[in-house]
Amino acid sequence: MKHETIEKNIGLMALFMTIAVSIGGLTQIVPLFFQDVVNKPVEGMKPYTALQLEGRDIFIREGCVSCHSQMVRPFRAETERYGHYSVAGESVWDHPFLWGSKRTGPDLARVGGRYSDDWHRAHLYNPRNVVPESKMPSYPWLVEGKLDGKLTAKKMETMRTLGVPYTDEDIAGAKEAVQGKSEMDALVSYLQVLGTSIKTKR
Repeated sequence: MKHETIEKNIGLMALFMTIAVSIGGLTQIVPLFFQDVVNKPVEGMKPYTALQLEGRDIFIREGCVSCHSQMVRPFRAETERYGHYSVAGESVWDHPFLWGSKRTGPDLARVGGRYSDDWHRAHLYNPRNVVPESKMPSYPWLVEGKLDGKLTAKKMETMRTLGVPYTDEDIAGAKEAVQGKSEMDALVSYLQVLGTSIKTKR
C-alpha cells in the first residue's frame, strides 16, 4: 500500500528520486576529494607565472574557453591527435578549471610548445594567415592592449589562499613582471605552458 501511495503522488516520488540520486552521486563523488591523485599536483608542476596568470584571464575574458576544451579524454582517437590524456593533477591549481566540453576548435590541453610564439601571434592576430579554413575570430586588439599589473599581485594572493604555492617574492614582483607587456604577450605565454607539466611522447 505504501509503495502504491508513493507511485501515485508525483511530489513524493520526485522527493524520493532526488534522495536516491543524491546518495548515489555522493558515494561516487565524495571519495574523490580524499584521493592524492586528485588533490596533489603532478611531479615537477609549477604555478603560473604572473604573465601566464594574466594570459589565462585574457583567455577567459575573450571567450576562448567556449570553443576550446582543455581536457584530452583517454581514447585512442584523442591521444593520437592531442597527446597524453589529461590527468587531474594537472588542474589542482586551476581556479576555475577550464576543462570544457565544446570543441568548435581543437583541444588545447597539450598545445604548449607545439608552435612558436610567432605562430601564435600570427594566428591570434588573424587565424586565416596560418590556417586558411579557420573559423576562429581575429583578436588584433590584443597587440595594443597593455597590462599595468595593478591587480596581478592581488590575483596571486587570492590563488595562494586556494592552495597555489606562490611565494612572497612571486607576489612582490608580479606587477613589474607584467607591466608594459601586451595582452598578446600574456595570452601567448599562457598557451605555451599548457600541457607541459607532464612529459609526453609525440
